[in-house]
Amino acid sequence: MNPALPIGMQVFERGWLSSNNILIMGEENTALVDSGYCTHSEQTVALVHSVLGDRPLDLLINTHLHSDHCGGNAALQEHYPALQTRIPPGNADEVKCWDEDALTYKTTGQQCPKFVFEGLLTPGETLSLGGCFWQIHAAAGHDPHSILLFESHSGILLSADALWEQGFGVVFPELEGVSAFSDVGSTLDLIEALEPKLVIPGHGRPFSDYRKSLRIARSRLNYFIDHPAKHQQYAAKVLIKFKLLELQSCTFEYLLNWVATTPYMELLRQEQYPQLDTLGMVESLVGDLVRSGAVKRDSDQIRNGS
Repeated sequence: MNPALPIGMQVFERGWLSSNNILIMGEENTALVDSGYCTHSEQTVALVHSVLGDRPLDLLINTHLHSDHCGGNAALQEHYPALQTRIPPGNADEVKCWDEDALTYKTTGQQCPKFVFEGLLTPGETLSLGGCFWQIHAAAGHDPHSILLFESHSGILLSADALWEQGFGVVFPELEGVSAFSDVGSTLDLIEALEPKLVIPGHGRPFSDYRKSLRIARSRLNYFIDHPAKHQQYAAKVLIKFKLLELQSCTFEYLLNWVATTPYMELLRQEQYPQLDTLGMVESLVGDLVRSGAVKRDSDQIRNGS
């Protein structure tokens, strides 16, 4: 059985389109860690308001700036005008000038409304939330600028996409030819050294058996190191699945056009399917997703599966 959450902490488990949201309430402030995807932003605001009531949300923290973790920022900033937002420092300049290419929103074919920030989450520093001090740790790998938060007294780790109960997130730098599997390994080593009592991941339920999850993650990492093409194929399927989580259904033609205009997908086609045109690649990927049950296809209609 997982340890109970401390008084003043609540986890909104959101699924795979939106990251989990962790609400932390103390006498000095209220804070939300990660804000989900933009199409869920109205629900995100409603969830936070349902707990806080008339109390304001003081602080918004992003573990990293992928669209499923910060897509609700703009809506929360509009709803709570005094809200202070803090982000990891690595993408600060790109947010200031709102470079959607560098922030990967255009390259992944995803959405993220423009938001602002007031402060940084610098690794090595601590953050006071809910009357506790949270250590900020760099957690490169899935995203080169990601951070994780650890509260040593309770042993609670907010691991974002660095560690899930059954693995970790796509290693996006690898899609651009930047070596990052070693960074994933280093972050897993860091988590092992912290010895958390409870891990609250970016997706999925909180869990306490971090050793088991680390074994699964390292096995998966070693497989991708030995078979990097499998990681790229996995990433392509994840991007399509994410789009279908967003849309729920679309025509095959729509999906084909989306793939053709999404830079990461074209990059993956060149790397993994050079013998195929875009149509051939999409047919292959959708076929794999249909066989796994992740996607359903009825003639020209593509629908999200289980």
